[in-house]
Amino acid sequence: MSTGTSRTTPSGAARSDVTPSSGTTTTPSRPGSATGAAGTSPPTRPWALVAMREIQVKLTDRNFLVSTGFTLVLLIGLMAGQAWLGGGSAGYTVAVTDDAGSAVAEDAEDALQAADEEATLTATQVSDRAAGERAVTEQDADALLTQVDGQWELSSDGEPSRTLQQALADTVRTDALTRNAEAAGTSVEALEEGTELATANLSEEDSGAAGVNFFVGLVFAFLFYMSSLMFGMSIAGSVVEEKQSRIVEILAAAIPVRQLLTGKVTGNTVLAMGQLVLIVGVSLIGLTFTEYDVFLPGMAGAMAWYVPFFLAGFLALACIWAAAVAMASRMEDLQATTTPLTLVLVAIFVVGVNLDGVWQQVGSFVPVMSTILMPMRLLAGETAWWEPGVALLITLAFAACTVLAGSRLYRRSLLQTQGRVSLKAAWTSGD
Repeated sequence: MSTGTSRTTPSGAARSDVTPSSGTTTTPSRPGSATGAAGTSPPTRPWALVAMREIQVKLTDRNFLVSTGFTLVLLIGLMAGQAWLGGGSAGYTVAVTDDAGSAVAEDAEDALQAADEEATLTATQVSDRAAGERAVTEQDADALLTQVDGQWELSSDGEPSRTLQQALADTVRTDALTRNAEAAGTSVEALEEGTELATANLSEEDSGAAGVNFFVGLVFAFLFYMSSLMFGMSIAGSVVEEKQSRIVEILAAAIPVRQLLTGKVTGNTVLAMGQLVLIVGVSLIGLTFTEYDVFLPGMAGAMAWYVPFFLAGFLALACIWAAAVAMASRMEDLQATTTPLTLVLVAIFVVGVNLDGVWQQVGSFVPVMSTILMPMRLLAGETAWWEPGVALLITLAFAACTVLAGSRLYRRSLLQTQGRVSLKAAWTSGD
């Protein structure tokens, strides 16, 4: 049997002080214990709850939605503009050295006009092959059509137009079959002899694919830079806000700090990957409506490798972002703790896109920078089969180290809310 007295708390509510009878004891519940004050069990996977909260907050953030939507609208507008500009009737000028070339060009124009009535193909006769090559390189003609050892050859400065090449190829094939069929007793192989159109690139640099591949590599680098900066600052704002409002003390009492870090990094990684897939997907769909769709098959391998490199590079930086901002206690301290990381990101981006030659090869194996350089080298076709795998393994190993180091710094500085924590103090202080 127990006895109790009633008294009024400062808030005015009545509270009963009950004295347990002899032989009984009460054990106060601890935050984070198996059974809390309400008798409820803690979540089995608290990091998943933190990750879902990070995703939900970001998906309801107007600035995030507006910036993502603006990017997509801009991409769609660029693709639509390119498709519209390239969607007019084609007009080509082909240099030829004899009447036979003029006849082929005239028949090819008929083939073009079968698909587009306003398409034109003008044959310009030149004195010899050298004069034709000069006309092509000086942009006076789109291509040079000549016969080499009984076979027609189309020479151009860079990649020739697919439409022009196909029209001339069909015409050459038809013409050769017609002439060969006039000879009785020939075989099918003889009928098809000389019907293929060979191509030669007169550009001293590289084909048009080089410029497109460089631009795509630059876009890959910019996407990684922007995602790392945007979501890194998102992690920074979330951590500092929780520290400044002292909410982190409640969270840390309910779930392990390591779980809190895992949830924040996981949530922002999912968001970054989702945004990347959305942007790249819209870009690929848009490219299919432009004249650059011819380059898509050559980009497939680089795009496939870019995803794991992006993921490894982002993870390597995300934990460092969380650890760096955990050393700040107020929004005013945020700039001091995030500026070094921002400068590192800027340096990686600027240096990465400007490296070439042997330095680009070396840089493509440097962790984080490899996320920028290895896809660029893959697009240019300058890598051996084993190089992307080795570079990815190095980046993953580096990411594992940054996760461990970031977890240590985050865990040891998160609950220190009295001021900015130095790197040395965060690393050496006890748990």
